[in-house]
Amino acid sequence: MEKIIDEKTQGNTLTLEPKTGNYRKLYIESYGCAMNFSDSEIVASILADQGYNTTNLLEDADLVLVNTCSIRDKAEQTVRKRLEKYNAVKRINPKMKVGVLGCMAERLKEKFLEEEKIVDLVVGPDAYKDIPNLLKEVEEGRDAVNVILSKEETYGDVQPVRLGGNGITAFVSITRGCDNMCTFCVVPFTRGRERSRDPQSILREIADLSERGYKEITLLGQNVDSYLWYGGGLKKDFKNASEMQRATATDFAKLLDMAASAFPKMRIRFSTSNPQDMHEEVLHVMAKHENICNHIHLPVQSGSTRILKEMNRQHTREEYIKLVDRIWEIIPGCSISQDMIVGFPTETEEDHKETLSLMEYVKYDFGYMYKYSERPGTMAARKMEDDVPEETKARRLTEIVDLQQKHSAYRTAEFLGKTVTVLIEKESKKNENEWSGRTEHNNVAVFPKENYKPGDFVKVKVTNCTTATLIGVAIGFSQSN
Repeated sequence: MEKIIDEKTQGNTLTLEPKTGNYRKLYIESYGCAMNFSDSEIVASILADQGYNTTNLLEDADLVLVNTCSIRDKAEQTVRKRLEKYNAVKRINPKMKVGVLGCMAERLKEKFLEEEKIVDLVVGPDAYKDIPNLLKEVEEGRDAVNVILSKEETYGDVQPVRLGGNGITAFVSITRGCDNMCTFCVVPFTRGRERSRDPQSILREIADLSERGYKEITLLGQNVDSYLWYGGGLKKDFKNASEMQRATATDFAKLLDMAASAFPKMRIRFSTSNPQDMHEEVLHVMAKHENICNHIHLPVQSGSTRILKEMNRQHTREEYIKLVDRIWEIIPGCSISQDMIVGFPTETEEDHKETLSLMEYVKYDFGYMYKYSERPGTMAARKMEDDVPEETKARRLTEIVDLQQKHSAYRTAEFLGKTVTVLIEKESKKNENEWSGRTEHNNVAVFPKENYKPGDFVKVKVTNCTTATLIGVAIGFSQSN
């Protein structure tokens, strides 16, 4: 579960300003992690040049695309229900074309096109530039599919159209694919081997966002810490690089330092990190730059070294704890969040207790916790029996969630009476007279609006808190403005 799935954003319909002269209408829905939502922006940019403007009315669409996720069975079932809805509309409007993008397209290509015949085109995560050609195939009456995984494609030359965002925060993809063959994860099979974007294309994208008034970016990848640019190609082939390529290679610490130095007014986050690949130099870069947020999402998945080995995680419990200690030595007060899977095959009660005790040690600020669900095609599905009873998984998940709630309350309470810097993102959902934004530690904070506006960095004194939210009053602008 390296990919964080924000349940509040699932199925969002993404729209942008219409482009003059475009008459065809695109309806695009996204499911899954931030990577999928970022990919939808790339697709919209490609199709804007093909005469498509976005719409949030399904019935108006000439082309309907759903960007899919295969990380959990729930996500796949949701997409199947949406495809049924699309096809009901298609019976009324037979000219409408329906396509599936992303990870589920990669995994279920034959089913969609040949067995179930519910879509017109199927496009894998590395084939978005081929969509115009695939649409021509569809218009000529043929099913169209391209799910070939690329060794090179990073979309570094496509300037994403920012869809449905707040104009303040944006994702910037820096890697695609993953080389970590965790036995529970389908990502390497749906997104291919790991490759990195040219750092100059990344810096150009950040510069464009800065010029357009964005205040915060998140450098995004399945595993940002293994970012490595040596002129292009797969990460695994770096061993064959020339001496010059090795000498001039850019790793994640260098990229982070370049971005923070070039754009000191831009607040920078990154996600997701992998414990085995996080080098200490990254921590020193974070400590060096005030505009890099003091928050690390550090998935652990289990507190049991035995289970970590079964998952093919390349770290032990002890190594993870050592890394956490080092983070706090170099960046005192840095917030750490987690991903956790309960009920992985062969997990015993003792393994579960190891997870609970690791949580007690770290006291994570927040986390994403799931019951294990077998994903077809993964090593665990092929070689391990899903042998933990469902009721046991449910009980263990409840215990982990309850403990995380306790730790989240503990962590937010640490800010009582302190002053934090908040980037205003939007109006509070619960109170139209309050702004909502995030701190550098990734806490949500709310406070009375007064004369501030979205995009402002504001100093906020924390007067109260819940398990997830800091509540306070503004005491002035931050120097970050």
